[in-house]
Order: sequence, then structure tokens, then C-alpha cells
Amino acid sequence: MTLDLSKNESVILEYKEEINTNFYKSLSAFANTKGGIILLGVTDKKEPKGIDLPKGRQETIINQIVDSLGIQPEINILTIEGKNILSVLVEKSSNPISYKGKYYKRVGNTTREMQREELKKMFLKDVSWDTLTGNYSIDEIDTEIVRYFIKLANSKKRLPIVGEDESIQSILERLDLIIDGKLTNASILLFGKNPQKYFTSATLRVGAFKDNTGVTFIGDRQIKGNLFKQAIDGEEALKFYNNVKYVISGKLQRDEYWDYPLDAVREALLNALIHRDYFDSGTEIQAKIFKDSLWIYNSGGLTGGLTLEQIKGQHPSRSRNKLIMNIFYLSGMVERFGSGISRIIEKCKSQLLPEPEFKEESGGFSVYFRKEFSGLNDRQKKAIEFIREKGAINNSLYQELTQATRETSKRDLFKMVEVGIIKKEGEGKLTKYILP
Repeated sequence: MTLDLSKNESVILEYKEEINTNFYKSLSAFANTKGGIILLGVTDKKEPKGIDLPKGRQETIINQIVDSLGIQPEINILTIEGKNILSVLVEKSSNPISYKGKYYKRVGNTTREMQREELKKMFLKDVSWDTLTGNYSIDEIDTEIVRYFIKLANSKKRLPIVGEDESIQSILERLDLIIDGKLTNASILLFGKNPQKYFTSATLRVGAFKDNTGVTFIGDRQIKGNLFKQAIDGEEALKFYNNVKYVISGKLQRDEYWDYPLDAVREALLNALIHRDYFDSGTEIQAKIFKDSLWIYNSGGLTGGLTLEQIKGQHPSRSRNKLIMNIFYLSGMVERFGSGISRIIEKCKSQLLPEPEFKEESGGFSVYFRKEFSGLNDRQKKAIEFIREKGAINNSLYQELTQATRETSKRDLFKMVEVGIIKKEGEGKLTKYILP
């Protein structure tokens, strides 16, 4: 069969001299756009260079494409000027096709990486990122992390007992992490040995700053690995920059008071890991510790029409990444009933800290923890520290602690009750002020 090279490169045609990274990107682009043909062994100036095709090479090329992209091309050998040219035909795919975790499209005669929003719009609609499959090998799964998860899930009685002899593949299939025989994105991100091989920005960045300006670093960590590793190492990093005070209470019982309650910080971190928009390949999850505040951010706003007000109360549990959410629920590390934000708020209030602020900003979701209430005077701040340590305060103790008059003390305490920082209990001489 002869070949005509008079046609210019287009949305459905491209010339390639050899097999390289751009070859696979173009195949992904054709599959994601209209389908197309790559003529292998032709320069971009439409000059036939030819390609060496020893016995078995054609089958090897097909296998490499299948392994890299998960698509079955049609390959034919053509000739021009006595040279072998390989025609690689790819049909338009009904599912998005990625190469090394990224998706490509054809624009005219060029191949371009697809942006997050157009990927959602063009292909995915109601499909979540974590359910997409790729040509990942079962050898890329960290068996120790899977066994660690099984141990957690069994201890919470949220997963039928897994036998010691059950294979990793069988376990992942049972968890819906293998679909139609292929590993999902979720399986690699949750349990992969090196998820960043495919998802380079699926990392956590923790930075600590000297003051509130965010200019002078005192610490900076980039945490990689699977999501279980990021959850464990991320919490340790946040603890490292989170001061703790020990208070003796009761019968020599020692209570820990961190700058920000660890349970609340852990919940916010897990929420970021679970609900992040992983279609966004350019933004890490970020945690920044300032002198008086802590900020945790993940790309992707609220899902399912939820508002910032609704998430503070009872609301349906909705997740951008259903498979990832399910695994963390089974492990017992989170609950599945939309109660995470409420728990964060309650943990902060129980330590007499301001209610965290939640925002949708910069294409994502942020949680702001703060050490101090705004608008309090020094007397009130001192009283809050006293209540944290002793559990309660009354007007007489307030006067003694702050050197204020009885009326000033009464006014200060009333204002803190009014805004919900403390709660009044008892009447008359038995009146005291405690945690809400």
C-alpha cells in the first residue's frame, strides 16, 4: 500500500519521526478529541524518514500503547519511496484517556494538555476523578499500607474480616478500587508506593512563618507519598509547629492544651486530603502556620450545592471523591455523616478558642484557625487563660486576677457571655463562668 504525504498536519493527522513522549501525548489527544492518525517515520516537513521494523516490532509497539494508554490502536505498514511508514489509527474514546496522569486534546494541528474545567465539561460530568482508571500495575501498590488500612478497618468493625491469605488484588476489587480489571486513580493515591509518579501535585505543603505577614519562613515541608502517609506525616508536621501547654488538674491528671486542638486540626487536614479537586494538577494542599493563626487550603469548593452556613449544622454527607471518602471512613479516621465541620467548631470552642472561619476562595476551600478572639481586652484574655487552666471563674476571682472593679468585671464577663465565649452558670453568690 502506498502513501500520500500531501496533507498538512491537522486535528486528526500528525507526523512523527520516532516513538517518544510526545507520540503518546498525541495519541491521548486524538482519543480525547475526534480520533486520528499518526504517521510514524515521517518528519514534520512531510519527508519520509522510515522506521525500522524488525520481526515483532509492530506487536511491541501495540503493546506499549496499550500499556501506556489503555487503548487498542489499529496499526498498518505503509510504504513511500521504498521506506516503511507506520500508520497508527486511534478512534475517539468514550472515556477520557490519560498519559502519565495527564489528559491531552487536539487544537488544530497541536497537542495541548487539558485544563481542569474543560476536562470536567467535555468528558466527565458526573464522574469523579478517583473512579477513573489507568494502566497501573498491581506492583505499584504498597502492600504494607493496604494491610495497615485493613487493621484499622477491622478494629472499627466497618469491613468484613479479610483473611491473611486474601490477595491484594482481591481486597482492592472488594473495595471497588479496581474497575473492569483496572486500578483506579483512588487505588494509586490511597495505597501507591509513589503516587506522584502520575499525580505530581498530589502533595501537602506545610509552611511555618515567624509572624503574621507570611514573609519569613521558619519551616517548610513538602509531604509526598500516598494519602495515608500524607495524613500521618502531615499531622506530625503540624504538631511540630503547634505549641503545647501542660496543665495539672484533678488528681495529678495532666491535660494538654495545644495552640489549636489536635482533633480539630486533624479533621481539617483529612477533609482537605479527601475533598480536594484532584483534577487540578497545579495546586498542592497547603497548610500555613502564622504567629496567631493556622490556615489549611485545598483546591475545589463545596460540592452538591452546599453553602458555608449549611456545613456548620446538620447536612447530607457529600464528597467529591467517593472512593477516597469511603476508604477513610472504613478506616475510622473520619465519619461519613457530614459532621466533620461541626466537630472542628466544637473542639475549638471547648478550648475557648474562636470558632474557625470557613471560606470558599481562590478556587478552593479554606479553614482559618485563630488563637485569640477579636475585640477582647487584656483582662478578658487573661480570664480566658484562667478558665482554660482552672475550669471556671467568678466575679471575685476576675477582680483579683485583673485588678478591675466589680462593675468592670461584671461588664467584661457579660460581654463574653453575650458573644458565646463563656457560659454563665448558677445565680447570686454561686454564679460562675465556664466553657460553653
